[in-house]
Amino acid sequence: MDIRIPRGTQDILPGTSEKWQYVESIWHDICRRFNYAEIRTPIFEQTELFQRGVGDTTDIVQKEMYTFKDRSGRSLTLRPEGTAAVVRSFVENKRFGLPNQPDKLYYTGPMFRYERPQSGRMRQFVQFGVEVIGSADPSIDAEVISLAMEFYKETGLKGLKLVLNSLGDQESRKAHREALIRYFKPHIDEFCEDCQSRLEKNPLRILDCKEDKDHPLMKTAPSILEYLNEESRQYFQTVQELLDKMGIDYEVDPGLVRGLDYYNNTAFEIMIEGEGFGAISTLTGGGRYNGLVEEIGGPEAPGIGFALSVERLLMALETQGVEIPVNQGLDCYLVTQGEEPDKEGTALLTELRRAGISADKDYMNKKMKGQFKAADRLQASFTAVLGEEEWQAGRINVKNMNSGEQQEMDITELTTYLSAQLKEEKE
Repeated sequence: MDIRIPRGTQDILPGTSEKWQYVESIWHDICRRFNYAEIRTPIFEQTELFQRGVGDTTDIVQKEMYTFKDRSGRSLTLRPEGTAAVVRSFVENKRFGLPNQPDKLYYTGPMFRYERPQSGRMRQFVQFGVEVIGSADPSIDAEVISLAMEFYKETGLKGLKLVLNSLGDQESRKAHREALIRYFKPHIDEFCEDCQSRLEKNPLRILDCKEDKDHPLMKTAPSILEYLNEESRQYFQTVQELLDKMGIDYEVDPGLVRGLDYYNNTAFEIMIEGEGFGAISTLTGGGRYNGLVEEIGGPEAPGIGFALSVERLLMALETQGVEIPVNQGLDCYLVTQGEEPDKEGTALLTELRRAGISADKDYMNKKMKGQFKAADRLQASFTAVLGEEEWQAGRINVKNMNSGEQQEMDITELTTYLSAQLKEEKE
C-alpha cells in the first residue's frame, strides 16, 4: 500500500522545524511584553459556532470547512480560524467576569480549510493570532496593530505595508449596505452566482469576491468611508492619530474588505512589497468585531484581533534572504570504546544533560573512527573520548573541535569544565 501525506498538508522536518521554533519564540516573547496571555482551544468545535461566528455567507462556511458527524450524530468542524473559538471560550468560561479587563489573549495552532493548495496556502496551516475582548477604546486597536508590526520587524522582515479601513458601526454599515444593493442590483446578473446570492444577504461580500474582482463596477462602488456617521468617523480618525504617534506608517484603502462577517469599524491588513512574493503579498488580516460575543451567547463585549500565517511568514523571510538562526551543533559528543566505558558514558550523558549541555553518543555500535565522523556531522563543539585505559584510570580526553586543543582530566571534572568552556565561547 502506497500511503502518502494528504494533499494540502506538509511534514515539517528537522532542519526546518528549528525555523518554526525560532519564529514561535519571538511570537511568545512579544506577546509577553504586550501583556497577552496564551489560550489553547480544541482543534474541532461544534459546526454551529463557525456558522454563527464566521458567517453563513462567507466562503469559509459555504465551501472550505472540514465538517463531519461524530458517533452520536453531532456535527463537528475542524477549526478554520481562531477567533470564533476564542470568543466561545471567553463566553463559556465567563472571562468577562475577571477583574482585569479587557481580556488580552493570544494563540498559536493549526487551522483547516478545504481550498486549492498553492504556494503559501495549505489545507492545514498554522496561525499566530491575538484577540482582545472587552474594550471599545481605539487605543487597543492601535496596540493590536502595533503588536503585529513589531512581530514582523523582529523576525527581520522588511518592506511591510499596513493598509487600514473602517467598516463603520451598525448604523453606518446599514446605510452602506443599502447603497451597495442599489448600486449592484441593476447589473447583478453580470456577476458570479455567489455574488448574486450575496446581494441581499451581505452585499459587502461582493467587494471581496475573487472571481469578479476585475469587474468595472468594483472600482466605482460606494465607499464605506462616505457612509460613516460622526461617531465611526471620529473613531477611525483616533486610530490613525494613535498610529501616527507610534511612528507606524499606514495607507487608508476604502476598498479593503475583510472576508468574515463579524468585522466592523477598524479593519487592517499587513502586506509585503517587493518582487517575487506572489500569493504571499498579504501576510496578516484583522479588525474589530463588536457584536460577535453577543452572537455566540455572551454579554455585550467588543473585541478586536488578527491572525497571521506562519507558512507565509517563513516564505517571505526566505524570499528576502533573512537568515534564521538555528541550532548550529551539539555541545559535546561522547566517544566510547568497550562495554564498561559505554556504560560509564551513559551516566556521563545524563550528568551533562542535567547541567544544560547538549550531548549525545553512539547507539549503532560504530567503531571509534565512525563515532568521530558522527561527531563531525553533528558539528560537536567538543569531543570527549573514553576508552578502556581512560575508564580504568578514571580519566577522559576532551578535544575542542574549533581550536584543536586537547586535555586529559578526571571524569568527575568533565561537566564543570565543559560548562565553563561553553559559557566562555558564548561570551
